[in-house]
Amino acid sequence: MSISTTIKTIQDIMRKDAGVDGDAQRISQLVWMIFLKVFDAREQEYELLEDNYKSPIPEGLRWRNWATDAEGITGDALLDFVDNSLFKTLKDLRTTTTDPRGQMIGKVFEDAYNYMKNGTLIRQVINKLNEIDFNKKEQKKQFSEIYEKILQDLQSAGNAGEYYTPRAVTKFIVDRIKPQLGEIVLDPACGTGGFLTATIDYIRQHFQSADVPQILQRTICGTEKKPLPYNLCITNLILHGIDIPAAEHDNTLARPLRDYSPQERVDVIITNPPFGGMEEDGIEDNFPATFRTKETADLFLVLIVNLLKEGGRGAIVLPDGTLFGEGVKTRIKEKLLQDCNLHTIVRLPNGVFNPYTGIKTNLLFFTKGEPTETIWYYEHPYPGGYKSYSKTKPIRFEEFAPEQEWWDNREENEFAWKVTITDLKANNYNLDIKNPHQVDIEQADLDEMLAEYHKLMAELGDVRDKLKFELMSALEGNDQLE
Repeated sequence: MSISTTIKTIQDIMRKDAGVDGDAQRISQLVWMIFLKVFDAREQEYELLEDNYKSPIPEGLRWRNWATDAEGITGDALLDFVDNSLFKTLKDLRTTTTDPRGQMIGKVFEDAYNYMKNGTLIRQVINKLNEIDFNKKEQKKQFSEIYEKILQDLQSAGNAGEYYTPRAVTKFIVDRIKPQLGEIVLDPACGTGGFLTATIDYIRQHFQSADVPQILQRTICGTEKKPLPYNLCITNLILHGIDIPAAEHDNTLARPLRDYSPQERVDVIITNPPFGGMEEDGIEDNFPATFRTKETADLFLVLIVNLLKEGGRGAIVLPDGTLFGEGVKTRIKEKLLQDCNLHTIVRLPNGVFNPYTGIKTNLLFFTKGEPTETIWYYEHPYPGGYKSYSKTKPIRFEEFAPEQEWWDNREENEFAWKVTITDLKANNYNLDIKNPHQVDIEQADLDEMLAEYHKLMAELGDVRDKLKFELMSALEGNDQLE
């Protein structure tokens, strides 16, 4: 049975439970179970590799001791165990233990819930989940399949727009930023960990040193404020070999900008912050008055410029609205261009983030420490035969090959052009610069439609005149017959 079929069967079982309401709760229920199963699989490795390994989870609460026996605890006894022993103890680990792994588990369960109310159905779900084997050889591949299935389900539930970035986009951004071993890489709105795991994969591919695992452990960092993506992120990082992920369950924007010390600045920031969202009252007070706004993406842009070291590299996904927006947005863009060299903007077409949003997005690449003099734009085209992307036809990493080839030998072409800072200042820092080498597609469509309309109206006029002539001839013929 395939992974996606197993997950679908589990969700079908959950639908029978009166306590679980909707796809988002079903996914949340599944995620904490997967975390415990994955952690138990990792603990089997720790026991082999570490002398005298001691689990941070009390013995009776370890997955192997209550979940793996298909004929084990069930019904009301299982429900009572989960609600009153398992969850209570694991939530308390954040404050009752000094073990870093235990504290991590406490963070995962801090805002997790057992929504199911039927212990017999809980047992059925657990037994089905135990059909998936997270052994060392297959665990990352197995979880990767589950992870993608969960993300697809989140899209269908309408909740993924805040923390889902297409894998092709995360891989391309990391490929262009080129993180180096030992550099501190931060995603301050890390969602389910896509940028962080893409960075881990990139570094492991390009660096073969024996101390890579230890260095990654202390240099890959993230923060996510919502519990469901945070829990997915932690599980994802554990399966990517990060035993104690440096990922915080918090709102990065809640800390005043002035509280960051120079020592906390980082080498690389890559992120896709929530856009279109509004922060709660008071969050904007953490930023200088001239940059205060409730719009999440704008605040993250200010934060990133502040958190990068001199010479640090940043990449961020932003909507068109930030590029052409005025007021506070203008002042934020002015700061970005003064403090950083915004050297590249890759303009993505409609549909990259389908099905949950059709907003056009852009990938901004910049280096802190020198002002912008010229911005290169690259307009990413659809593949041949595409008019948009969709759930079944997503953007693919291979499509970025032309950008990769162009990157280090830049020349203008039908997709690439450059704009000077002088022109941008004269245009009040409007970064929404259209491709000068192509007729605007929407305008071209409109012109074509208008031409077709006028042609049709002319043809209708001819037909009307002919009908009028035939009718008059017929009437005259009748008059003569009379």
